[in-house]
Amino acid sequence: MLKMRGLAACVKASGASVIAIVLAGCVVGPDYERPAVITPAKWAGDHGKSSAVKKPDLTAWWRQFNDPLLDRLVVQAVDDNLDVATAKAKIREARATFRQQTGALLPTADGSGSATRNRSVADAEPSVYNQYKAGFDASWEVDLFGGRKRAAEAAGFAAEAANDDLADTLVTLIGDVTSYYVEARQYQELAALAERTARSQRQTAALTRDQLQAGTATGADSATADGQAASTEADIPSYRISYLQSVNRLAVLLGKSPADLQGLMEKRGKIPSPKMVAGLGIPADVLTHRPDVRAAERRLAQYTAKIGQAEADRYPSISLTGNIASTANNLADLGRKSTISWSFGPSVSIPMFHGGQLKAAVEIAQAQRDQYYVAYQSAVLSAIEDVENAIVGLTQSQQRRAKLAVSVAAYRKAAQISQELNVAGATNRLDVLEAERALYTAESNLIQSQASIASYYISLHKALGGGWTGTINVERPAVLDSVVGPRLAMR
Repeated sequence: MLKMRGLAACVKASGASVIAIVLAGCVVGPDYERPAVITPAKWAGDHGKSSAVKKPDLTAWWRQFNDPLLDRLVVQAVDDNLDVATAKAKIREARATFRQQTGALLPTADGSGSATRNRSVADAEPSVYNQYKAGFDASWEVDLFGGRKRAAEAAGFAAEAANDDLADTLVTLIGDVTSYYVEARQYQELAALAERTARSQRQTAALTRDQLQAGTATGADSATADGQAASTEADIPSYRISYLQSVNRLAVLLGKSPADLQGLMEKRGKIPSPKMVAGLGIPADVLTHRPDVRAAERRLAQYTAKIGQAEADRYPSISLTGNIASTANNLADLGRKSTISWSFGPSVSIPMFHGGQLKAAVEIAQAQRDQYYVAYQSAVLSAIEDVENAIVGLTQSQQRRAKLAVSVAAYRKAAQISQELNVAGATNRLDVLEAERALYTAESNLIQSQASIASYYISLHKALGGGWTGTINVERPAVLDSVVGPRLAMR
């Protein structure tokens, strides 16, 4: 994965050769090469379907739900989410660090000036005079072995990783917003089902009491009917708690208070039903589509460059310094009749004895690089696992929903027949209650399976790396300072 540039030419070079090598960019430490990663040829859960050869459509994938309110919430979250704001600030920090490191490659220059009133005594005669000085200093640390180049290189990779971190934050954010929206709609559906069923069961309980008085039902029938209605009614508060928790969490993701969103979500909506996935691509696609994988790879590159930065500290360094100064008794004479002095020359610093600290610093950098190499491999494997889990979850949930739809239809028919038979006196009331209970359970399972399909659809697109493809303004700071220039201190 990594290779070393030869150092013999750098060490043995002298005179003009040194200058040529400096200008050409001599460096120490390993040069980064993207590691080769072996990925499966196809997804195990796809079972050889044609979708494997088609690229996944990750552009605004949440719009496949065809829910305008959800689309609105996603846009609001991208604009106002606090994690996104933090990721933007980290990008600005990383870019500024890169500019700082590249600036260190250039010479520095400073100007100076002074004006003094002086008094001296010679032969008992005092003398008072003015003295004016102006100077210019410049210095340049020659990056002979590329330590500063490696630092700038590492900062550049870090800035790229920060960009990928923002993209990953958006992938997670959009997935979470969509997931909590689906959850909220699911609990709304379950609460509405429980309310409808409880009303029906209360009517059945009242009818059972009438039949008890008429002698066509037993006390057990009446008690069972009352208990079943109360049990269903008890589900309603639980569903409302879960609904409000989902809405409150959704509001936080949007950077809002829960009260701002509850009114918007009160109007019931259907559980989003996605279109089927047209293509999955191949496992190797996650290396480029998943921003967390890209960020892990960029950090590996960053810490590879840091090895060269630490290695360069073990070699001699050369600095070029120069200054020019002008001194005069009158300000107007600084440029004409002044005393002018100047100096220019190189200085060499050779590390000789540091108690093994410099070598240890290189070994630390190498160990850190190895950690990020392992982290990159782990990120790739985790990405493949996420996709495989989402594929099997989505596929099996679709099959489960189909069976549950048949189950609901059958139980609904059974409940209707049981009611008719009971009215005709051909069956007892417990059979009717059992049929109604089974129908309620089946309908609850069907609603949950519809939400599961949407959830696995979301998980699949998150696993494939689907996120925000629009523009993001990262330059605007979260806090705008009104005054930053010189002013009188008020405290």
